[in-house]
Amino acid sequence: MKKPFIYSLLILSFLFVEAQNQNPVIINVDVTKTKGEMKPIWAMFGYDEPNFTYMNDGKKLLSELSALSPTPVYVRCHHLMTSGDGTPALKWGSTNMYSEDSLGHPVYNWTIVDKIFDTFVERKIRPIAQIGFMPEDLSPFPNPYKGNRGDANTKANNGKGFKYPPKDYDKWSELIYQWVKHCVDRYGKEVVETWYWELWNEPDSKFYLIADDNTKAYCKMYDYASIAIKRALPTAKIGGPHITGGGKNLMMGFLEHVYHEPNIATGKKGIPLDYVGFHAKGSPKMVGEMVQMGMASQLRGVTRNFEAIASFPEVSNLPVIIGECDPEPCAACGIEDKPANTYRNGTLYSSYTAASFARLYDIADEQKINLIGAVSWSFEFENQPWFHGYRDLATNGVDKPVLNVFRMFGMMTGNRVEVSGNLAYDYKSIRESGVQGEKTDINAIAATAKNIITVMVWDYHDNDIKDAGSPVELKISGIPAKKARLNKYTIDQEHSNSFEVWKKMGSPKSPTAEQFAILENAGKLERVSSEMIPINKGKASIKMQLTRQEVSLFKITYDENK
Repeated sequence: MKKPFIYSLLILSFLFVEAQNQNPVIINVDVTKTKGEMKPIWAMFGYDEPNFTYMNDGKKLLSELSALSPTPVYVRCHHLMTSGDGTPALKWGSTNMYSEDSLGHPVYNWTIVDKIFDTFVERKIRPIAQIGFMPEDLSPFPNPYKGNRGDANTKANNGKGFKYPPKDYDKWSELIYQWVKHCVDRYGKEVVETWYWELWNEPDSKFYLIADDNTKAYCKMYDYASIAIKRALPTAKIGGPHITGGGKNLMMGFLEHVYHEPNIATGKKGIPLDYVGFHAKGSPKMVGEMVQMGMASQLRGVTRNFEAIASFPEVSNLPVIIGECDPEPCAACGIEDKPANTYRNGTLYSSYTAASFARLYDIADEQKINLIGAVSWSFEFENQPWFHGYRDLATNGVDKPVLNVFRMFGMMTGNRVEVSGNLAYDYKSIRESGVQGEKTDINAIAATAKNIITVMVWDYHDNDIKDAGSPVELKISGIPAKKARLNKYTIDQEHSNSFEVWKKMGSPKSPTAEQFAILENAGKLERVSSEMIPINKGKASIKMQLTRQEVSLFKITYDENK
């Protein structure tokens, strides 16, 4: 019985010795060569279930997201206009903001949606407020109305009444106007001006059921919605179309309509558009018993839509938001739905997130796109089994390793600076064929602000294999000081990793209060070292053994006079 364990130790020892004998990967960071602003594109999150917002674990996680950095965090939710009693459920939500009396007169009820937005505003979180989905009394085909868990990814969802355009555009437009006006009255003009509004979700998918052309129908809805929003608050920011990663044709048709066609609601020229949104997903799969991620698919989806947007000169500097930016499509699908979802619990998810988000900056630079945000469609699922493989940031109030990547990004401010070296991959090679060769993606993203340099490094591969990794030498030049404080933060098998701690506990289904406290602490970002380092002629060298799937952040602080 002990032989497999002994063999495993021998294999790991061999891999470690082999790693020690490798030539180090050199990562050069030149603080003097600026690439562009370190925009907080990571500071956006989203989820299907808006009623989780004001539940205990939802409030706790939102407070943590708000505390990631001084940067304002945005949250995008589905079902903000859906009919129902507000009972939470997977892939479902409701606010019942609209119904009609026996004479067909509108009845507005803001109680539930106010609970959602109050929770955001109290934590200084800004909504990306979604105009969707269709209230039951405005749906042309209300029966059946409600979808079931998982329906959004199955053909069984066809026919659900919440997915149709309105049967009465005037009533629907007035509802939008009244909602935005109510928000201005409740939270103040200055607050609501900082939000983004959007129409619908993935109108090129089964979230949108129509009998004729999707593009034409969506444009009509957009015109009515945008006019209503601007009527309530002329300075409000409205955008779309939030298509899937493959919806390039609808994107092109939408932008053609906005810039070259009359407004369907007014019959006149002029359609407001303050930002453009689309989605991009990866494609993990099982190869035998191993999870293999598909980052190439996600980066190609990003590029395809950037190219479509860039083909319209009118959009030259318009903000762009990737409204869902994830390794795959279904957040509320667990391990039983897809075995590959096991990647979500541990360091494969955190290293994927670091490597993929860093490449978004590169592709935006390549396509000259004003990317301001990429929404990680991941939140939490109340009262679900521990580490069940949902795509979430926390489980039962305990943070997963992936959340710590966003904590690292939260410390990176100022301007991005140049990174080079003997690196095996760049964004172009990953976009072409992923990270599936013999070598892993060892790379970095770096930024500099006043008296601070931050460098995030990772060792990522699409294949879910853990080993001793590689020796790495991080060489930083252009530091205007003679000495500096170096703080290192790490996510790996031993640090900032509640999942590994939970497994060592025996994977308890109901952790005790003592176990919960240990897990909660293990879920935080761990600083593994802090030391003063010498700076020689503006240069510093940091040597490390970077294990596979590790993400580490090096934060260097200095005084220019010392």
